[in-house]
Amino acid sequence: MAEKRNAIENTVRRYRLYPNNEQRNYFARCFGCVRFVYNMMLAEKIAYYQETGKSLRNTPAKYKKDYPWLKEVDALALSNAQLHLEQAYRNFFRDPRIGFPKFKSKHRSRDAYTTNVIKGNIRLEGSHLRLPKIGKIRLKVHRRIDADWILKSVTVSREPSGKYYAALLYARERCENQTSEIRDKKVLGIDFSMKELAVFSDGTSAAYPMYYRTTQKKLAREQRKLSHCQKGSQNYRKQRQKLARAHEKIRHQRNDFQHKLSHRLTEEYDVIVVENLNMKGMSGGLHFGKSVMDNGFGAFIEKLEYKLERKGKIFIKIDRFYPSSKTCSRCGKIKAELTLSERTYICCCGNRMDRDLNAAINIREEGKRLLGIA
Repeated sequence: MAEKRNAIENTVRRYRLYPNNEQRNYFARCFGCVRFVYNMMLAEKIAYYQETGKSLRNTPAKYKKDYPWLKEVDALALSNAQLHLEQAYRNFFRDPRIGFPKFKSKHRSRDAYTTNVIKGNIRLEGSHLRLPKIGKIRLKVHRRIDADWILKSVTVSREPSGKYYAALLYARERCENQTSEIRDKKVLGIDFSMKELAVFSDGTSAAYPMYYRTTQKKLAREQRKLSHCQKGSQNYRKQRQKLARAHEKIRHQRNDFQHKLSHRLTEEYDVIVVENLNMKGMSGGLHFGKSVMDNGFGAFIEKLEYKLERKGKIFIKIDRFYPSSKTCSRCGKIKAELTLSERTYICCCGNRMDRDLNAAINIREEGKRLLGIA
């Protein structure tokens, strides 16, 4: 039996902006005002709590009398700064390990502001984006979106390389058909691999090109040049942007590779099973930090998850303590010890195969067991 239900689906399109000098100045003022309001509100909240022991509910409107220049920027950008601060407080009280909200630095914090769509004040018009108080801005629309998506908000950001981007948040109502019949589904198991990103249960691997490792010498050279520049000088600013562009290219290459791979897998398979790994813990142990971070396995899994959800397919995370590497995929026997240097799995039943492939098959079979597939 199929069950129908309506769900709100969100998606984000990120486009490159090409503002003129006047628009760049406006964005700089917006970034500064949002940072100023956030810091003022946080400082007042801390002082009020220290005096009274209670939480303060303050808004950006009270600062516009004393600081009239706040009226020059989008009011919704300041309101969203308040919402972001409230969310930071809720996250802290929900889990103190996240950390108490911090003040935003002019030199280290991300330059960005968010504004919302009200009565069509924000529109995508061909190759231009219309924003409040600034008008039309040229942008590169590399990917169109269907007409049934409704624009909700826009986040404008400036990267350390000096490039500007607009992240457009769209939403739509989707009617889903959920069915309990899953026996004919194609199932894939994925095991994390340090040198290849991932090994799949069908015998293939991701063959990740290791973009950071191949660019490491260039990054070191640019970093040395930056260290020889006088801090705060014009050459220092130029060299810092050059280094930021090199890091940005690596990030874009990694994202492009992950998006293409995750799209292919979600098209070919109906169920994908992975291990719920602690990537942060793995990066901190055994000097594997650079390799783990270069792979970006956690970001790859996030892309897989939301793409499968959009297509109405199934994504499963099995327990990280499941002995996928120690279990023989042929006879089911579990080894008591298996060192990290043993890259070939050898069992007394005669099974001899790559360690990661053996684990991927076991992950797939565990996912089938959880789904009740024979």
